[in-house]
Amino acid sequence: MEWQPRIQTVRGRECILCPWRRRWVKLTPEEWVRQQVLWSLETCQGYPHGRMAVEHSITVGDCRKRCDAVVFSPRLQPLCIIEFKQEQVPLGQRVLDQVAVYNRRLQVPFFIVSNGRTTSCCRVTDEGYAFLDHIPSYSELLTP
Repeated sequence: MEWQPRIQTVRGRECILCPWRRRWVKLTPEEWVRQQVLWSLETCQGYPHGRMAVEHSITVGDCRKRCDAVVFSPRLQPLCIIEFKQEQVPLGQRVLDQVAVYNRRLQVPFFIVSNGRTTSCCRVTDEGYAFLDHIPSYSELLTP
């Protein structure tokens, strides 16, 4: 199956339909990556549509933050934080640090970062995190 995004002009700006938020959102380079990667996780890796929250709000200390996406278990426990960047943004330490801040609150066992060209997954360990050699399926996220 091939990804076929729905794009249209809404109030004079180009928008893409976000199936997870059930609304049209401004089409930015980062949003393009988000929609493409989430579609791939759902269709190729078995991530349930209803277990992915987009722009998930959290509180870290006194600050409100928004995770680009969070994947939940069947018991609605957070399993994975996903951070998206536009294609030109390198996936370096700065991006990993951003996810680490979110993880202070969510305490997930996995996180995924993607700029559309490169997608990486890490397992959170006692020492920090370890890069995986693949993007795990949803069932792999559920395995301790």
